[in-house]
Amino acid sequence: MIRSVITGTGSALPRNCVTNADLAERVDTSDEWIVERTGIRQRYIAQEDETTSSLATDAARSALEAAGVDASEIGLIILATATPDHTFPATATQVQAALGCGGGVAFDVQAVCSGFLYALATADSLLRTGMATKALVIGSETFSRILDWEDRTTCVLFGDGAGAVVVEAQDVAEDGPGILSSRLHADGQHKDMLYVDGGPSTTGTVGHLRMRGREVFRHAVVNLAEVLREVLVDAGRDAGDIDWVVPHQANARILDATARKLGLPAEKVVVTVDRHANTSAASVPLALDTAVRDGRIKRGDLVMFEAMGGGFTWGASLVRM
Repeated sequence: MIRSVITGTGSALPRNCVTNADLAERVDTSDEWIVERTGIRQRYIAQEDETTSSLATDAARSALEAAGVDASEIGLIILATATPDHTFPATATQVQAALGCGGGVAFDVQAVCSGFLYALATADSLLRTGMATKALVIGSETFSRILDWEDRTTCVLFGDGAGAVVVEAQDVAEDGPGILSSRLHADGQHKDMLYVDGGPSTTGTVGHLRMRGREVFRHAVVNLAEVLREVLVDAGRDAGDIDWVVPHQANARILDATARKLGLPAEKVVVTVDRHANTSAASVPLALDTAVRDGRIKRGDLVMFEAMGGGFTWGASLVRM
């Protein structure tokens, strides 16, 4: 059968690492307050010459090298971001140009923190229909550009970064590698719980991120547990079959609560929120690359990706590496 197989991972972080102590010098907060409520200890903040497209390009090059694939072989680039370089053109086309692989398909997906999962499922569909044979799926964000640095409840939560995977259409055995199942959802009635108060057609400004944290937390735990069960049922697997969960890195408490709801041991959950904070669409591929490169995630492992973001949007994918 034809499946979409992840053959390489990569990531990129800005040069500037900002600790909680650094933030406490400019915001009314403390390391203890942030760690207790979120598990975050540091994050990376893009400097003026570091953009969503430049971070995405660096992550893509890293993934291509890991996969042993030349950029000229890539026929599809899907970039998930809520912080594009420009309103248009799509940031994916800028990455395409930087890599020198023009002529294929390149576009952006915007589903905020769920963006990488939306992009991965879309790439999977296109690869299996023969639209392309090799794809780059990227999550890249510079959320620091849309934070209100006077709002201590939100500005301490986010960071910048990028993660990428090379996905290839391959003819594999039934028990072979590839994306086994994906499920995506959205519910727009909850928009006011997590949003940006700007946009081209409303205010004409970029705006700032606004969030009602407690309500988001409550919805996240319920929605993520439900979609994870959906994917397991669809794939004919049990929670005990999962080797690793690579979740959206929003908050350590959400990660713990979701794992408990599914009866998953904490040691099976990849956690990078302490180092990277919430990097929105970049968080899942960034965490995946971290766990692949440190040797935790290996070929043959059964890995679950999950995320929820503003909108609300949420989803999960089960992948055999």
